[in-house]
Amino acid sequence: MSSRLRHPLVAVAAVVLLSSPWVAISFLSSPEALGSVPTVAVSGLSVLGASFLLAWGAETAEKDVPRAFAIAVLAVLAVAPEYAVDAFYAWQAGQGEAGAADLAVANMTGANRILIGLGWSGIALFSIYRAATSGDTAIERREGFLADAVVLDRSIATEIAFLSMATVWAFFVPLSGGIDILDMLVLVGIYVAYIGIIIRGDPHGQEVHVGVPAYLQATPARVRIPAVFALFGYSGFLIFTAVEPFAHGLENIGIQYGIPEFFMIQWVAPLASESPELIVTAYLVNKARTTAAFNALISSKLNQWTLLIGTLGVVFSISQGAYGVLEFSFKQSAEIWLTAAQSFFALAILITFRITMREAVSLLVLFVSQVAIEFLMIDRLTVPFTTVDLLLAYTALYLVVGGIMFATQTEHVRRVGRLAKANAVGADRVSESD
Repeated sequence: MSSRLRHPLVAVAAVVLLSSPWVAISFLSSPEALGSVPTVAVSGLSVLGASFLLAWGAETAEKDVPRAFAIAVLAVLAVAPEYAVDAFYAWQAGQGEAGAADLAVANMTGANRILIGLGWSGIALFSIYRAATSGDTAIERREGFLADAVVLDRSIATEIAFLSMATVWAFFVPLSGGIDILDMLVLVGIYVAYIGIIIRGDPHGQEVHVGVPAYLQATPARVRIPAVFALFGYSGFLIFTAVEPFAHGLENIGIQYGIPEFFMIQWVAPLASESPELIVTAYLVNKARTTAAFNALISSKLNQWTLLIGTLGVVFSISQGAYGVLEFSFKQSAEIWLTAAQSFFALAILITFRITMREAVSLLVLFVSQVAIEFLMIDRLTVPFTTVDLLLAYTALYLVVGGIMFATQTEHVRRVGRLAKANAVGADRVSESD
């Protein structure tokens, strides 16, 4: 009996059972009828279950497709809720809803900054903490204050190169007055080119898996491939149906406690919609797969920073029935510049193919301090500057520090360029030292 309980498929059955109440509610009733707290509880359990299904599906898929491509698919599905929320506000803007365009941009920039400020920093710190017991070889112990580091695979040079392109373009997005057709063509084109490169690689079978992925990888292709599609399909259904009610439920709870709606939409809703991605990467770290976890996080940042921005204008135009530019306020322009500057600083860290504890803490502190000050200002903190001044000041700080890091690490920049070029022209992704 105990051996049966240890069978990998028992874990799959347990996750399906965990999510079944939400499935029943989705088909038989309306989530709003439950009330905010029950909705958050039931949908939150489904989001948790979907995260595990996504991770199992992606790990199993590595048997048949390039690992980078499997991780990219996982990243797209994991951040799909963010696409849905932003598309909702862009659609409302197309219908003439006042302020909806600002909400779309606020939600998008909040999600991107959370992914780096909390996601990259938190997973780096968690990886270093877990390495004490997991034996993760991706962690480098070094002398000095907060000097231990996560060592990243050099194959991510491709992601770094494409994320750099998207970051540079993002600085120019506000200058045209909004998100237009050119932004869509450039940003979506960047992501399509990226997928075109990584899909050419060979499947990576060197990772040793356990549990559900190991069991499914040992099955014949006629069983394994449909199982991967089933895992992706069911987890995708849960994410698309559960995360938006989960986010709105959290928003309603926050508003009940006096937190402004705009602040909830920019920070709490994106945090909820990013939760599948953060859970998946924490799961991978727990299995001593820190490299795969960071590849997923970086791929998520890339698709959010390209597809998410690029498609907002498309949704807006479809909603209003004619081509149009998704216009937003100057404050949201400052939000985009700050988000691009944070990406610039994060890229200055990534080009060394390692993230130290000190750098992770810097990402975390800069992110949390800006959000905290902005929240206090909303809560009537008297200061001699405006919110826009605050955003521009942090933008300048990120750019100055990141610029100094790039200027002192030119050899690393050249190495990333060489590796990315090799990945682009060759059939395999290059990861070894050059």
